[in-house]
Order: sequence, then structure tokens, then C-alpha cells
Amino acid sequence: MSASATRAARAACPAGAVHPGYRTLWRWHFYAGLFVMPFLIVLAITGTIYCFQPQIEPLLYPQRLVVEPMAVPRLPADALLVRARTAVPAQARAIRAHIDANPARSAEFAFALPGGAKQSVYVNPYTGAVLGTLDADRRFMQIDRMLHRKLLLGKPGELLMELAACWTLVMIATGVALWWPRAGAVWRAALMPPRFSRRAPGGRVFWKRLHGIIGIWLAVGAFAFVVTGLPWTGSWGKQFKALATRANLGAPAGSWGGDPSLKSSVPGSSAAVLTGEHAGHDMSSMPGMVMDDLPLPNVPWAVGAVPVPQAGETRKTDPMDQATRPAPADSPRWSLDQVVSQMRALGVQSGYDVALPASPTGVYTVSYFPADPRDERTVYIDQYDGRILKDIRYENYGAVSQAISYGTSLHMGRYFGILNQLICAAISLGLCALAVTGFVMWWLRRPRRASGMAGALGAPAREHAAPPMRAWKAGLVALGIVFPLMGATVVAVWLVDRFAARRDAKRAAEAASKLSVS
Repeated sequence: MSASATRAARAACPAGAVHPGYRTLWRWHFYAGLFVMPFLIVLAITGTIYCFQPQIEPLLYPQRLVVEPMAVPRLPADALLVRARTAVPAQARAIRAHIDANPARSAEFAFALPGGAKQSVYVNPYTGAVLGTLDADRRFMQIDRMLHRKLLLGKPGELLMELAACWTLVMIATGVALWWPRAGAVWRAALMPPRFSRRAPGGRVFWKRLHGIIGIWLAVGAFAFVVTGLPWTGSWGKQFKALATRANLGAPAGSWGGDPSLKSSVPGSSAAVLTGEHAGHDMSSMPGMVMDDLPLPNVPWAVGAVPVPQAGETRKTDPMDQATRPAPADSPRWSLDQVVSQMRALGVQSGYDVALPASPTGVYTVSYFPADPRDERTVYIDQYDGRILKDIRYENYGAVSQAISYGTSLHMGRYFGILNQLICAAISLGLCALAVTGFVMWWLRRPRRASGMAGALGAPAREHAAPPMRAWKAGLVALGIVFPLMGATVVAVWLVDRFAARRDAKRAAEAASKLSVS
């Protein structure tokens, strides 16, 4: 066929006509939406709430988080920590301090309670009065965050959310392909919101166009949301972080594997002392623990795989030397106030967390996770003499981690203030609207009487002569290779769909034979 004849044939094709492969794409879009829909609603709502955490939390806990600024100096951090200890049992151990220079913000300290729970204590930085406590795992934003990440179901919920994110990519790709205007269609009309018409059967045309318009306007933002969120998942994200680190594309060089410099040397301690009563004193000092395991609310992605300083490092001294004897309990140690002064000298004034040493060879771990990823900082400070053992900055990151740091800041609505929050909220709520309109479309076309598994679900009919669609299949295979868990579910869906199709075809043939006999 000549080029002119081809153009003439396309012009004669009515707008929106079903093209070869349309029903195949529609069928995969249906299956993806069927699985993603409930999780997408949860992700959208919890993500929108968490995006506005800076504004919401002070409204939820004003008596604890908000103080009246006073024209007097703030009390030293160590003095505030002593006041905070009075609000918890004597056996509780201080594990974290939040440093914030905001004059209207209270001082916050976290403690590990004997039963294993973690409790935050809030203190007035001007008077030292204890303002109240909160269960760190039950505060509203922490519950919202765990719902967003793992549905409060632990590892199974984390895997489900990861699968939902991966299948959202399939839903976006097939949705764009289904929406794409055909020959004779007007692009402007395809991008404009529809008008509801009662003459349309059940309003299906309206809901279909509304669903398509929302989807196409959100496609780029939704894709970016999924891609920037996947590196934080507990299964694929954790493995991707390890791979990027080993390939020197993620964390700074030397952060993967042990680093003897990341240990405080106890003045005058011996191996017997370090492996004695203090051994196993705290989970955060056990071998194999990484930064992500520390009691810190936020850790930059690039340093999540950095090993936690370990106990057990000893000095090579004469065993008979007096210096090998245990240091007295009141031996000088670097104070929290000195850590704050050091960070101020390094240019970090406010908004960071300090994980306190949990063992004789532990270190002060400072995690600064600001809105601008270029200012991220992770600093290890010797708890005895205040030496900076390691100072990890944005410029030390690999190319992958630098990109992910920007993506994270945008994903959380932090990078350019309230406008970033509003854009994230619009994308999240738009995804929720996609799920709702998709459900309405299914409800309006749901089968009243249907036979077979796919028919009972209301899945689109299979194409009898579908084209090869090699590009689509190659993309699906590539996605399954990159995300193995998602690839396994793709194979499972394909097998179930094939089995259901063969069974339905067999039943239809049997029914036809019975009719012919009668």
C-alpha cells in the first residue's frame, strides 16, 4: 500500500476506534488497576498527610511541641536531657536528641524503655519544665508513615506496597497507550475535561473520559512518584541500595563493609572489659547493624548501608600497663553540648538528630536530613575526645545517591516549600481520584450474569487475533527483570489468565455442542 493510501485509510478511521492490541492492553490495565486500586487509595491519602507533617504535628500536639518564645537564653542541651530523664523510669536509656533552634519549638529526647518501647519526652528549653511524653511508635505521623510503607503489617505489608508501586507503572503505561488519540481525533478535545450527559448509557462515557483526562495529566507526576519512592522499599530498595553501594554508585567509598575508624576507643580499656558486662548492651551496637537500624527518624538514603560503629576495638598496649585497666565510671566524656557546638562550627545550626552512644565503643551519630539534599550531613564523633571520625556530605555521594536524594526531597514535598507540598498533594489525590473513577467505571459495566473467572470479574474480552505487540512484551519482561517480585506476579497473572481463557473456551464449546445436538 502506498503512503498516500495509508494516510487516506487512517483519515477514514473514526476517532477513538479500537485498534489491534487495544483489548490486550485494556485487559492488562484492568488487572493492574484491580490489584492496585485499594493500595493506591491508601498510598495517596497517607502520602498526602505525611507530606504536610511540619504543619500537622504542631496542631496535633501543641502542648508538647510548641512553646512561647522567651527573652532568656535556652538551657544547655545536657541540662535539658537531665530534666527529660525525670519523666521516664530510672532504667530507661537515652537514645536520641533532636536539636532545633526554632524559638517556638520544644526540646525533644527519645528514650528506650525497659519493656522495649520508645518514648519521646518534650521539655521547655527556657524553663526546663517537662511538657509531656509520646509513644514514639504510636504518634499519629509514625502510624501514618507505617501505613504508607507497610500497611502496619510488617514485612508482608511492605512487599504488598512494593508490588502495588510496581504494578502502578504497568497501569500508567497501559493507561497512556489506551488514551492516546487515534487517527482523526483532536488533541485539544482529548485533553479537555468531559461534560456529563444523562443521555450517555449510565454515564459510562463521562466517567471513561474523566478517568482518561485525570490519568494523562497525572502520568508524568505519577511515574515520578513511583520511581522516587521505590528506592525506599524494604525489599527491592534495600537490595538496590546494596548494589549501588558495592558498585560505588551510591554511598561514599568505604561505607560498605567495616571501617575501624568509626569506633570510639575507650581510654584505658582492655578486651576483657569490652567483651564483659557491656557486650550486647544494646541492639544498636551489635555486629552487622547499619545506619538504617539506628533510632533516627530520618537517615539520608546514601548512608543507610553505612555500618554502625561496633564494640570490641582495643588498643595494642602492654597487658601489664596500667593504661589497660578500665576507665573509672566518671571518666571525662564528650558532652551533648559540645556536639552541638561542633555541628554549629561545621555550619549545621538546627533541625538534626543525634543518636547517643549506646556502648563504651559507640559514637555520637549526627544525621542532618534537610530539604535541600546538597546540605545533607552524617557525622560520627568520638564520645571521649570529640574527634570527628567521619564527615559524610552530599559531594561524597555517588551519582545514583545524588539523584535519589533529589528525588526523595521532591517526593516528600520538601524541596521548594509549600508549593512542592501542594504539587505532591495534587498528584496524590489525583491518583486517589483515578482509583475511584476506575471503580465507578467497573461498577457501571460490571457483569450482571457472567460465566468464567474473567467474566465474573468483568475483565475485557480477549482478542481473537491480537498482534505480536513485541515492544509491550519486551517492556513487561524488562520490568520483571528489574523488579523480580513484580516479575513473578506478572507470570502468575499471565498463567491464571491463560488457564481461565482455556477453561472458558472449553465451556463455550461444550455449550455449543449441546445446542447443536438438541
